[in-house]
Amino acid sequence: MAVRVLLVEDDAGVAGALAESLHARGHPVTSVARGADALHHHRAADLVLLDLGLPDLDGLDVLRKIRAVSPVPVIVLTARGDERSVVRGLRLGADDYLTKPVRLAELLARMDAVVRRAVARTAPADDVVRVEDVEIDLGARRVLVAGHDIALTTKEFEILAVLAARPGTAVSRQQLMDEVWGDAYLAVSRSLDVHLTGLRAKLDRPGLLTTIRGFGYRLGRD
Repeated sequence: MAVRVLLVEDDAGVAGALAESLHARGHPVTSVARGADALHHHRAADLVLLDLGLPDLDGLDVLRKIRAVSPVPVIVLTARGDERSVVRGLRLGADDYLTKPVRLAELLARMDAVVRRAVARTAPADDVVRVEDVEIDLGARRVLVAGHDIALTTKEFEILAVLAARPGTAVSRQQLMDEVWGDAYLAVSRSLDVHLTGLRAKLDRPGLLTTIRGFGYRLGRD
């Protein structure tokens, strides 16, 4: 499936080589070097490949601004591999985070998984799950806790949606990663942990999202 890629990369050599490789595999690429241009062009893309070291804006600020207005899949592709940056990127809503240099085959596989999950994010408009005072509207991608809207990142909502589809039922860690990231082996394990920590904090309902040691997770109390 052809994917319209917005490549946000200020190194002309890297951008040119990557754009050429993606074009050769049937993916149209728009390449920009500035964060401001990314904010202007992201609506026309199916996927954003985002470097963090941009000349005008920090890439994490670009990610935050995109995520505030759009669910477009974003893969961070950067030399910035420290744990703090990875955690911040995931919490701000990145669908994946890759550290340069990255092999093209791995990048293509990650792109496929991210886009496949984005396409599959559909649910009936009236599909609403209620667990205690938490209401999860799968169609509207909206979560209320005690009647108040809770702002979740894309991945936080997807994790909650998988668990909400089986309230009270144990869901294995591998199954959760399969359904949210596409293939468990492609997902970085700490990504799931970061998003679960953020999700629990935002729900603020201790014990409602339970860890089943050695297996996985359950939404709902015993």
